[in-house]
Amino acid sequence: MKKIFTNLTFWVLTAITAGALLGHYSPDNAVKLKILGSTFIDVVKLFINPIIFLTISMGISGMGDLKKVGKVGGKALIYFEVVTTLALLIGIIVANLIRPGDGVVTNNIQGGDISAYTKGSAEFSWLKFLKDNLTIQVLIISILFGIFLSKYGGKQRILNVLQPVSKYVFKALHLVMFFAPVGALGGMAFTVGKFGIDTLLPLGKLMVSVYATMALFIFVVLNFILRYYKISIWGFLKYIREELLVVLGTSSSEAGLPSLMEKLERMGCSKPVVGLVVPAGYSFNLDGTTIYLSMATIFLGQVYGVQLSMEQILTVIGILMITSKGAAGVTGSGFVVLASTLSAIKVIPVEGLALLLGVDRFMSEARAITNFIGNGVATIWIANNEKEFDRNKMKIAFRTVHETEDILKDNFGRK
Repeated sequence: MKKIFTNLTFWVLTAITAGALLGHYSPDNAVKLKILGSTFIDVVKLFINPIIFLTISMGISGMGDLKKVGKVGGKALIYFEVVTTLALLIGIIVANLIRPGDGVVTNNIQGGDISAYTKGSAEFSWLKFLKDNLTIQVLIISILFGIFLSKYGGKQRILNVLQPVSKYVFKALHLVMFFAPVGALGGMAFTVGKFGIDTLLPLGKLMVSVYATMALFIFVVLNFILRYYKISIWGFLKYIREELLVVLGTSSSEAGLPSLMEKLERMGCSKPVVGLVVPAGYSFNLDGTTIYLSMATIFLGQVYGVQLSMEQILTVIGILMITSKGAAGVTGSGFVVLASTLSAIKVIPVEGLALLLGVDRFMSEARAITNFIGNGVATIWIANNEKEFDRNKMKIAFRTVHETEDILKDNFGRK
């Protein structure tokens, strides 16, 4: 039993349950706990850019062949576009099959204020995307610095400084992750306390559709991608379960991003591949967000009785293929993307976004988890494809997870 009480997974799961119960039975007090979740995410965010910089710059400097760096980056971008387009098509197909918007009476749903998402220009801009996305800026600087190091004669002196710094950054991250249950408690308590489980009922069909579609995407599409290299999706999910619970509790993929990078490297992905693919994927490989945006667009069309033609559906696909890439890192950006999409096709009222505001927070967990898993799978696939993957490390990492599970089961059973 002692092993259970020292297990982070147990405490995060307990915190999520406690947060949901507190939010339901004492919403006023639960809302006040928002600061716990937001503070935890803010602290973890402090580690993201230093870890990206250290991982990429040291990885590229030790890679030797700079052509390989460009090859990995190019392959990653092609992978992102193919898989997110597939996610987009799946979202549109499922939304048209299930039709979650049929029969929804807008008068029975309390809408929210969407002015913050629609005022001014809602058009997508790559320049603004680059300016607002610090992760991409750090990624570019890290690549350039790594290239400089690989060509610099005295790089070992610089690496002698960066290596211990990297070691201490990860040590500090491990200490912060001990507070993950506190962050999960605050995040879940605020969500349930603020919006209430009752808000799910009018849009329950949409909620179920979105969650079911993302589960389908993970266990069919992503599973197929991993099976290509004979890797179990279940084994991978068990390996990152602590990070998944943190993402679930905080509704933020950022909360688990630094730990994901470390675990991917530990399970056999090379440092340069992890450093290049994960940060880029955070901005360009948003499988869950893409599914949600496509389903939300079709849902609103069904609510207002708008039958989209094939030409209009293709327009939606074309717009979301580009604009969904800008829905990362900025709170509310998903609504801006939806607003720009609805404005472009000019047949679905933009005001329909108000229907989604109350329920959106409950679907953000599914989006964050799907994005998170998708980036892990992308990294593993590209590492294997580039022969930058150590299967022995993966076996050791997965075996350690199974051994921990057995110990917990034995202790729990004896008790």
